[in-house]
Amino acid sequence: MAGPKQAAKANSDVSGAVTTLWGSYLDQTPDRLKLIDAFLVFIMLSGIVQFVYCVLVTNFPFNAFLAGFSSCIGQFVLTASLRSQVNPENRSEFKDVSPERAFADFALGSIVLHFFVYNFLG
Repeated sequence: MAGPKQAAKANSDVSGAVTTLWGSYLDQTPDRLKLIDAFLVFIMLSGIVQFVYCVLVTNFPFNAFLAGFSSCIGQFVLTASLRSQVNPENRSEFKDVSPERAFADFALGSIVLHFFVYNFLG
C-alpha cells in the first residue's frame, strides 16, 4: 500500500505533467486549431448536457433527443475531420487538400447532416 508521501509525489507528478502539456498546447498550437478545439469542447459539452437531461429529467419526445444527440455526434466527427485536415503537422497526409477546401467540405457536410437531423425531427 502506498504511503501519504508516495501519493503526494504521484499527485505532483501528474500535476506537473498536466501543466507541461497545457503550456506546450498554448505555445505550439496555432490559433486556428485552438478555435476548432474550443468548438469541439462546446459540442461535447452540449451532447453531455442533452444526455444527462434525457437520463435525469425526461426523454419525451425521444426522437427530438435522438436528433439533437446525433447532431452533436455528427458535428463532432465533421469538426474533428476538419481539424486533422487543417493541422499543419498533417500536411503530408492531406497534401492535395487546401484549408479552404477542407472548410468547404466541412460546411457542406454540416448542411447535409442538419438536413437529416431536421427531417428526423418530423
